[in-house]
Amino acid sequence: MRAASALATAMVMSRTTGAFYVMGGALGLLLTAIAPGDEGNRVLVGSAAAVALLLGLSLLGWGPRMPHNVHHAYVAIATVLVTVAVHSFPNTVGAISLAAFYVFVACDAALFFAWPLAVAHIGFAMVMCLWALPTRDLPGWSGVIPAGVTFGVGVVVGILTRMASEADIDTLTGLLNRRGFDRLLNAAIEQAGRTGQGLALVLVDLDRFRKINDHLGHRAGDAVLQRVADAWTELLAPDQRLARYGGDAFALLLPNTTEQAAILLTERLRAAVTTGCSAGVTSWQQGESGSLLVSRADVGLYRAKQGGRNRTVLESSRQQPLAVELRDAIDRGALDVHYQPIVSLTEGGGKAVGVEALLRWSPAAQPDVTTEGLIRVAEEFDLISDLDELVLRKACADAARLQETFAQLDLTLNVNVSGLELAETEYADRVAGILENTGWPADQLVLEVTESELAAESQTAIANLHTLRERGVRIAIDDFGTGYSSLSRLATLPSDIIKVDQSFVAAIRSDSPAPPLLGVIAALSNALDLQVIAEGVETEYQAAVLTELGFALAQGYHYSDSHPVAELITDLNSGRGELTAEPAVPPRTGDDDTHETADGWLPLG
Repeated sequence: MRAASALATAMVMSRTTGAFYVMGGALGLLLTAIAPGDEGNRVLVGSAAAVALLLGLSLLGWGPRMPHNVHHAYVAIATVLVTVAVHSFPNTVGAISLAAFYVFVACDAALFFAWPLAVAHIGFAMVMCLWALPTRDLPGWSGVIPAGVTFGVGVVVGILTRMASEADIDTLTGLLNRRGFDRLLNAAIEQAGRTGQGLALVLVDLDRFRKINDHLGHRAGDAVLQRVADAWTELLAPDQRLARYGGDAFALLLPNTTEQAAILLTERLRAAVTTGCSAGVTSWQQGESGSLLVSRADVGLYRAKQGGRNRTVLESSRQQPLAVELRDAIDRGALDVHYQPIVSLTEGGGKAVGVEALLRWSPAAQPDVTTEGLIRVAEEFDLISDLDELVLRKACADAARLQETFAQLDLTLNVNVSGLELAETEYADRVAGILENTGWPADQLVLEVTESELAAESQTAIANLHTLRERGVRIAIDDFGTGYSSLSRLATLPSDIIKVDQSFVAAIRSDSPAPPLLGVIAALSNALDLQVIAEGVETEYQAAVLTELGFALAQGYHYSDSHPVAELITDLNSGRGELTAEPAVPPRTGDDDTHETADGWLPLG
């Protein structure tokens, strides 16, 4: 009852009200010019019609920039102008005809205002109609019919408008639903494009909401959603629109708002409820579509959940040049893939049994971009699918060349996959298509997923992992030990290999005992029949300790740096498939971004 219809956007309101004004003004001028008689004040009526015409043109030109409340003044002024025309028209018949313009007022109010305000405007128009016509020496009941028609049309239009608007309203919370929000977002982007004002978007997801439904029932879950919606609505300004975007997800549109202001407001919203929630914040840039804006905010939400939940993450929109360059590089295939060998610790400590594909790229727009920054841009601007496909396709082709050269090695190929890409329903089929096109065997492909990505518990991602394993592809949990999955989850996750994070290996020093967790991981993986690869091996001592603990596979600069496929073939040829156990690069100091990163994708520094 107290909510305006879904049509009440600045664009629709200004165009509709402006059209009513222009039509009324034009018809008023025409009638004033051709109507006979001299009972009233022709000049005053013509002036009222001209004012209406000018106000209509002003609404059509500048209405979308005007505050919402200004439209109340326009509707009230329309009632006054119609009343002046009815009272002062040169003849009585024309005055009765002009009373029909009160219907314009009723339609406009019913279309765009909440019921209490709409009824107030309609009531004001009826009172003016009942007053104005009797001033023309007509009986007191002469205004009943036009006033009654005004009331009836206004009520019918209001009811029909709200019935149509229900398709855009979430019945549980009374907020806009996804359809209504997307419609509002597109209108807001159009307005921001004309005015040059800022526009921010926030996506918020209630943390672990499924447990509320599972443990307390759906009725309790619905009550939580209603309380959250009510609490957040009270904190928002009239032009800030909140929507239930689906399930336990909410979307917030913030016109004329910066990213930092959006973050501050989001923190206030999160503090206003006892339910933990994660949020992604971003802002709109010229030329961007609504779907791109939502996609970028969704990346922020995804990262907030992966970062531990109950937090706000900004996905800044100010990385466009890098995204454009990355798009061009992908289209031209101008990205390099290097390979770092994975060696056996049980067969001489240097025999290559596989390689990991590592992306290398040095963008001109931002040469110092970190790997995380590069992948974030790819995910943010919907490039991650093409980037993943390019790397996997190149890696499979290069691995086939390696395998042909070293047939005796039976090499595996390890390739990293983005969590967002893994959550795409068709991902497993895309991998199958690439394997078929390149001829690389599925049972010699290992897809590496970070532990935190598995912890996101995406049903689609888990289903993709099962499908891939059924087709022969093996799954490795990368950077094991740094995420938030418990060790017991290894028994249920679809995985074949554990890659122990290099921070554990770096802790192996000759002056201190080996980290106890390494022994636990080795024993657990053996019990679960999982292979283990130790990352970041840099010294002979580390390799010896890992061998003693029962680790069978390792990779790191102690054996080889990453190389293009041609150089790697040369290295392996010189050792007949084995690598000399000598550091390929100087020992690491500080945050050297030429070293292997958490996700195994390396930009050139």
